[in-house]
Amino acid sequence: MIELKSAEEIGRMAVTGQFVGELLAELSGVAAVGVNLMDLEHHARRRISERGAESCYWDYAPSFGRGPFRNVLCLSVNDAVLHGLPHDYGLRDGDLLSIDMAVGIDGWVADSALSVIVGTPDPADLKLIEATEVALQAGITAAQPGGRLGDISAAIGEVAHSYGYSVNAEFGGHGIGRTMHEAPHVPNNGRARRGMKLDPGLTIAIEPWFCRSTDKITFDNDGWTIRSADGSRTAHSEHTVAITASGPQVLTSRPTDGATGGRPERARSVRASVPPAS
Repeated sequence: MIELKSAEEIGRMAVTGQFVGELLAELSGVAAVGVNLMDLEHHARRRISERGAESCYWDYAPSFGRGPFRNVLCLSVNDAVLHGLPHDYGLRDGDLLSIDMAVGIDGWVADSALSVIVGTPDPADLKLIEATEVALQAGITAAQPGGRLGDISAAIGEVAHSYGYSVNAEFGGHGIGRTMHEAPHVPNNGRARRGMKLDPGLTIAIEPWFCRSTDKITFDNDGWTIRSADGSRTAHSEHTVAITASGPQVLTSRPTDGATGGRPERARSVRASVPPAS
């Protein structure tokens, strides 16, 4: 069942979303050559605890995982794109890191992800990250009241194809609100003007992710980490969005001055935009 949220409830989700956006920006600034993935994990655990929030990942046990997830971040490096387990790994120059997190505050959840380059960027990686960010913005722009779910999916898929990437349809966005995963599923490719109507009060996570040269994926033996089947680099971007009568509202916006700084040894993310839908 799909629950439409009131303006007050969306406002409570926005409180959670602000924290998620701020922490993601903070983590992208902490990520640097030589920093261990577990340092990022423990940094996030500390900040979540200090805020009185609860991780939606801790003890999460879907059908595809192997045992409950016992971390508060998904940290996916290079050819890993989703559900990467934090582990003992020091970030290296040129690594492409995706950071994904979802937390709840006072019973309301927000979910977001970003991808960054650690150290020296490869132009092909910058292009890949840019594609996910442009696709995310296109999906948000398409999330108009009275529209259809397929409008979002088609907008994401169109961007992917324009950059030369194919789209995997096994994992995509999802409804969100009182829990991390609610109906509906939000595919990253589809047909415009198809699917359920986008009514005000619908809250969804829109999350395009692409592999550089394949749409096939594999799972690590840990049962969680999803990688490109051909070992090519991957990227992932995500925001929690509310459909309102006046248009889409991004609930997980990040500070524009978040600590990426442009310094070569720090993580870099792409800030991209697309023109408004005509």
